[in-house]
Amino acid sequence: MDIEGFVRRAFAAGRGEDEIVRALTHEITTIKRRVSDEYAQEFARAVVQEVKNTSGLEGDLFAFEAAGVTMGEFGVGSRGKGDFFAHRQFPRIIGTAAAAVGVDEMDDAGAVAANGKYIITTVDGMHSRLSDFPFLAGFHVTRATLRDVYVMGATPVALLSDIHVADDGDVAKIFDYTAGIAVVAEAMGVPLVTGSTLRIGGDMVLGDRMTGCVGAVGVADYLTARKETCPGDVILMTAGAGGGTIATTALYFGYTAVVEETINLHFLRAAEALLKSPVLRHIHTMTDVTNGGLRGDVYEMAETADCRIVIDEANLRSLVEPRVLAMLDALEIDYLGVSLDALLIVVPPEYVDEVTAVIRGAGVPIERIGYVEAGPAASVLLSGGKECDFQPRFRESAYTPVKKVVDTEPRDFDEMKKRVEQAADAAVAKKKRILERLRTPD
Repeated sequence: MDIEGFVRRAFAAGRGEDEIVRALTHEITTIKRRVSDEYAQEFARAVVQEVKNTSGLEGDLFAFEAAGVTMGEFGVGSRGKGDFFAHRQFPRIIGTAAAAVGVDEMDDAGAVAANGKYIITTVDGMHSRLSDFPFLAGFHVTRATLRDVYVMGATPVALLSDIHVADDGDVAKIFDYTAGIAVVAEAMGVPLVTGSTLRIGGDMVLGDRMTGCVGAVGVADYLTARKETCPGDVILMTAGAGGGTIATTALYFGYTAVVEETINLHFLRAAEALLKSPVLRHIHTMTDVTNGGLRGDVYEMAETADCRIVIDEANLRSLVEPRVLAMLDALEIDYLGVSLDALLIVVPPEYVDEVTAVIRGAGVPIERIGYVEAGPAASVLLSGGKECDFQPRFRESAYTPVKKVVDTEPRDFDEMKKRVEQAADAAVAKKKRILERLRTPD
């Protein structure tokens, strides 16, 4: 519970100061069973005072232009159309930079050239619903961030961690989370070298919610970025059993045995084998099936490379781990719209056999699933010989009971897009104002 937000909303609703203190005191004592009523009331009055002191402030340093659209309404973080649109605003705010692969390319990681090599950096946030399962959270986010380095054609050389646990969370959470990171780090020989540990919101958030991220740094001689995808290329995909998303689905729908299927290093081993093979330099693009599932990743690839990508469903189902696929089918979850922890490889047809041999040599199944054509940017699914809808949904497939409830069409999406774009415009304008101020001599 965000108690500062609680107080701000209460003031906005016209509630009196004494009423707010009483209500907040009750909330604090309900969650913090060990504190006295006197302490909770004193704490509540202090929060009210802080909110009063920081309300109504104006100017670039204290206020922002609100979009009037919430993160949840727009599906930010939900790996669908709203999320993709929001992320397309970042390049406008960040601007042009001397990057070999920048944020405008919507790739798995960024890259800069340095001393004849490419330095790759990336960061992944832990799955929000694994807060009560710290080891799984640490394991899966580490594997995800290493995937993003490998698919750029890079060798990972270091990991970094950031972990935040709310005020009432048990200290053991940060250790269990770190153990999950360390398992992957040690198994793949990539050291965890630095990190940060904080409380979510400091004193302002009650409860034991945990969140965090793991970042990675890699080095490459040759990049396999999405923009290199070309007409005539063939698309291959490895088998996948899912990661944090599938583990979350299994946990919250009661299929806990399926969680075991997600504890593997198949993707990383397959990618590592490719990095050691001469065929790597003939691969145009690699990516992992994560953002909104295959629907989302193929859509983003087509947009970045400005080409038409056709996916044939004939071999797809055979590449999903059988117990995972059975669970998704039973729960009526679209397997094309969730993260499968599979590796996509885009390669000229003459190198397909060589790539396939390397992957299978690492003990990972792989099949041809599509091809690239010239034409306007588009993603197409062939199912039973017919073209079917393959656009990303507003959100990724609803993969928990709660997500099935909130998986509804938003209010006017076009209107929300305008508001979000205006908010990004305001951030760009503020950036320019502050830069001008910093560049002007005193």
